[in-house]
Amino acid sequence: MLKILQMMIASTSSSSLSFANRLNLQRRGFSIISLSSSTTFRNTPSILSTSKTHSVKSFRMSSTRSDSNSIAPSTSSGNFRKVNFCQWCGGPTKHEIPDGDEKMRAICTQCGKVAYQNPKMVVGCLIEHEEKILLCKRNIQPSYGLWTLPAGFMEMGESAAEGAIRETQEEAGADVEVLSPFAQLDIPLIGQTYMIFLAKLKKPHFSPGPESIECRLFALDEIPFDSLAFSSMLVTLKLYIEDMRAGKPKFHYGTISKRPGTSPSDIHASTLDYHLQS
Repeated sequence: MLKILQMMIASTSSSSLSFANRLNLQRRGFSIISLSSSTTFRNTPSILSTSKTHSVKSFRMSSTRSDSNSIAPSTSSGNFRKVNFCQWCGGPTKHEIPDGDEKMRAICTQCGKVAYQNPKMVVGCLIEHEEKILLCKRNIQPSYGLWTLPAGFMEMGESAAEGAIRETQEEAGADVEVLSPFAQLDIPLIGQTYMIFLAKLKKPHFSPGPESIECRLFALDEIPFDSLAFSSMLVTLKLYIEDMRAGKPKFHYGTISKRPGTSPSDIHASTLDYHLQS
């Protein structure tokens, strides 16, 4: 499934998704939700009800497809971080665009090697247990004291699923079984990709690790959306609730962006672009 998405995205180098590619995706079970517009989470109705029963209000992914059906390029070219010294020989670097390239790179003035900066992979688990979701309250910065799914950076030598299982053990003290991939969410602005898996507890036991203040199971209508740590968690949990309202979880791909002029810490100013689901 992921390979299909990668092939589709690679085929759009001309900034447009052809009719043949769209038809191929639809035959394989993909629903093309949004290609050139975005869903803003600030303006969606709150999932948390103000009534005493805390009933789940409707949340719908809305989008408008453009006439051209084109995929617009990312509004962010990524954050270029200056590298002052070569990681191989320790020599000083210069920053320029190499021949045949189009981005600024750090080039060693002694050995000539180029330091390429690549996105980081964040992996985690959305754990289902008795119709509730396991969340962790962060004991570290950034976003100290806010809630998140157990997740963290993938380590060298492990698969994405292995990393998600490890992070869950470290942050929530829980042994889990990965069931399926649920969402791949790219955040070009900060150079991160989130891979979230659906998982279940092998044993009904969990406890906060050093990076967590508290771990708790939340019913879907009790999820603390006003106290979530990251936009990726907001998007993931709202997609999950939408899927549960429809009857079953799907696989989602999308790009998370921030509305211009909004605070980096305002996760509710996020938009979900190019949303595909299967």
